[in-house]
Amino acid sequence: MYEEFKPTDPGFAQRVRDSFDKQGVMGHIGATLGEVRPGYCEIVLPYSDAVSQQHGFFHGGVVGTIADSAGGYAAYSLMGAEDGVLTVEFKLNLMAPADGEELIARGYVVRPGKTLTVSRADVVVVKNGQPTACAALQQTLMRVADRSDVIG
Repeated sequence: MYEEFKPTDPGFAQRVRDSFDKQGVMGHIGATLGEVRPGYCEIVLPYSDAVSQQHGFFHGGVVGTIADSAGGYAAYSLMGAEDGVLTVEFKLNLMAPADGEELIARGYVVRPGKTLTVSRADVVVVKNGQPTACAALQQTLMRVADRSDVIG
């Protein structure tokens, strides 16, 4: 299902990592950036009480947060060095309780475009070494020309 893309910016991976490091919310919840390839991005989040809901599962908002960023950075990896990215919309399906020790969101581009890109993210929760699909996201992202996400 994952298509191989050719990046327009040879420094895309470092640009994605630099932008990720500037997101306060990712540091706040303890998420880390995993694999980054053209059109693909992985974000990992270990469980903590700070990201839980009342039943002890990962909170759905946190699931959506890492899914949005994984799909967004997948899209951003195909954009130019001076471009920025913004989410226009997304739909999140929560398919199972996010009950486990770790969440992994894998974002990938479905269709890149000059202005709008469509991405998906699949989220699994890992419990006792077993991954279970817990969420799926589809989103539309907008390229913001000449407004790099990684300034100053």
